[in-house]
Amino acid sequence: MVKNGLHITNGNNLTDYLRDLDFKEDILTWQEMLCEGPTIPAINSRAFLNLRTEFLKTHYDIEVNTREILSELSKLNEIDKYTEINLWFEYDLFCHINLLGVINLLHQKEIKKPLYLICSGRVEGEKRLKALSELNPDQLKSHYKERVLLTKEDIDLAIALWRTYCGRDHNILKPYIVKKSNFKYLSNCLRAHLERFPFQKSGLSVIEANILTIVKDNFIKSKNHLLGYSLNYQGYYGFGDLQVARIIDKLDLFFTEDDSGITLNRKGHEALLKQHNFVKDINNDMVYGGVKRLEFQFNIKQNKLIKTII
Repeated sequence: MVKNGLHITNGNNLTDYLRDLDFKEDILTWQEMLCEGPTIPAINSRAFLNLRTEFLKTHYDIEVNTREILSELSKLNEIDKYTEINLWFEYDLFCHINLLGVINLLHQKEIKKPLYLICSGRVEGEKRLKALSELNPDQLKSHYKERVLLTKEDIDLAIALWRTYCGRDHNILKPYIVKKSNFKYLSNCLRAHLERFPFQKSGLSVIEANILTIVKDNFIKSKNHLLGYSLNYQGYYGFGDLQVARIIDKLDLFFTEDDSGITLNRKGHEALLKQHNFVKDINNDMVYGGVKRLEFQFNIKQNKLIKTII
């Protein structure tokens, strides 16, 4: 292993795992969820930190330890002692938006070290996509050995995507879905992002429709049971407990909950059958980067976001 490389991981679980596997180099743990809430292009700024701190407190009651974050990021102030940077991020939207943020932070700090990507996803012999922390030690070490050096084109792509994500028109992301790069899961993530907006026929996003379908097709005994199901069958989103629980709470109007469990009510069936647009009833007012979710709806025929007419 390289003795003077810096590792940037997607969270404490992976950092702890790498330490258990005797990775002795410095590790910067990235603690963010940039796939939700407002962002601005200047990620290397106090304004960005203040914006994120306010969002996490307001929407998730998370108290951000600013001193701890700045201490972690201070590792980038001694960048001269590293010869390369290893980025440990996964196949899903949650990780990919964080990855874009990290690459842009490095760019804005004018750090020009070689960037290597270690990205989990499809693993030979496994049926489902795997997170890095789910890999066994041999698989994880193999991923590290096969890490990918990001090219200038890859970095320029990440810079362009971050600016677009922080901007007001996310339809600009569409051409990047078919663009080839070393981010092998990027296309899936960009598609998944556009499908987070409510669809015009039902007012449901893909993940909201999937949650209602889980209730329709399975015996669900409680919201906690539904949360577990939804976390396991969310595709390319990679959301955590807090995020999925918030979505489920917003869908409460479609459920009947009693001692026998949770079932779809009439509105739930109507939503899945696309008989009515429930976007105002759900009122999921999340912000994605520079765009308010409720200001756009996804049109399947045109395959793009359409400005919501109020």
